[in-house]
Amino acid sequence: MAVVPSKPLRLTQQDLESIIRLSLEEAKTRGASQAEAAVSQDTGLNVGVRLGEVETLEHQRDRSMGITVYFGQRKGSASTADFSLDAVRATVAKACSIARFTAEDACAGLADPALMAASPPNLDLAHPWEVTADAAIEIAKACEAAALGFDSRINNSEGASVATHRGLHVYGNTHGFVGGYPTTSHTLSCVVLAGTGEDMQRDYWYSSSRDWRELQSSEAVGRESARRTLARLGPRKLTTRRAPVLFVPEIARGFIGHFIAAIRGSSQYRQSSFLLNAAGQRIFPPGFSISERPHIPKAMGSAPFDEEGVATRDRELIDDGILTGYMLSSYSARKLGLTTTGNAGGSHNLLVAPTVSDGLDALLSRMGTGLIVTELMGQGVNTVTGDYSRGAAGFWVENGSLQFPVAEITIAGNLTQMLRGLVAVGNDVDTRGGVRVGSLLLDEMTIAGE
Repeated sequence: MAVVPSKPLRLTQQDLESIIRLSLEEAKTRGASQAEAAVSQDTGLNVGVRLGEVETLEHQRDRSMGITVYFGQRKGSASTADFSLDAVRATVAKACSIARFTAEDACAGLADPALMAASPPNLDLAHPWEVTADAAIEIAKACEAAALGFDSRINNSEGASVATHRGLHVYGNTHGFVGGYPTTSHTLSCVVLAGTGEDMQRDYWYSSSRDWRELQSSEAVGRESARRTLARLGPRKLTTRRAPVLFVPEIARGFIGHFIAAIRGSSQYRQSSFLLNAAGQRIFPPGFSISERPHIPKAMGSAPFDEEGVATRDRELIDDGILTGYMLSSYSARKLGLTTTGNAGGSHNLLVAPTVSDGLDALLSRMGTGLIVTELMGQGVNTVTGDYSRGAAGFWVENGSLQFPVAEITIAGNLTQMLRGLVAVGNDVDTRGGVRVGSLLLDEMTIAGE
């Protein structure tokens, strides 16, 4: 079987499938009972400007091939960036050598062959942007200029950037499954500063999409970064208190991420989760739901199959507040005596259903008096105990109206109580990532200040 040259400009999916098939045949020839391989190539362009001058210009071109072999319950893995025939064979040989010296693991092996993606759907995930470095620089400059020209109080910049990436990933195993698909991602962002002396504030905005034609304009991104920065001028401190807290969508996404980390199969079988053995229990308030929708066209979290070739499918992860199951790969599923959920490699488009028909304004009215959190600092989240404590900034609200910006505070609580204390989810959904969620209103947290 032919293998592509060691230094091609760009490989086709057929080229990568050829490498997969060769490596699997080589593994079987060397006595492996099972094997799986993944091949990827990624190209990209990143440009950054600051105060009208180019600061970064990076062209990316990466590729890799990884092979995992099983000799019964013994497992070995190896990888290479060289796709020549000799290199692929040597990599397989190394994996086989490693497997012979590893301990047996009763849960090791490929996913069930009946779960392979027989007819993977085309999810429209690739929209290459043939933008030149010069054109990308001009876009970034226009974005920063729009921010700096928005208001005379915007007096400095941390820069604007344009990034475009294109990937092709193929996976195959000895069940006979070989599949792959191309992806793209494009981002435009800007960070600016305002104020003088000790009252210097910064904020940012960005637009991200699979399809470069769906990015916000450079001017819109720049102006929004400036508007957000100006809103933070003149922050005050708060005295220590307990009050309702509202996470804006970009912050709410991370909060939901803590919940997802706690229900991963690896967290469960290692007993390192604040939601240990929580399947079937009420985690969120009644009426709250989270669904997984892997097949949304163009979405950032979409995938026709997971990293083991298992077909992805729609599921209701939280139904009326109750946790229906975990995020499982075949290995973690076996450790728990369960079946894989097609989540080897992570989740695929989690949709947190809004509980109100309006966005931020409606939630502020419902909150009355409390704190809007627009930025979090630090890593004070313990997913084993659920203890939560992070530096924060945002805005104080009274009678449903913004009063003044707030800085130099800490918000604290426990994730178990925070999840149960969710009051409402807004419909101002952020679709830029793999978790789609609106603003989240929590009933109460400790706010530590003066």
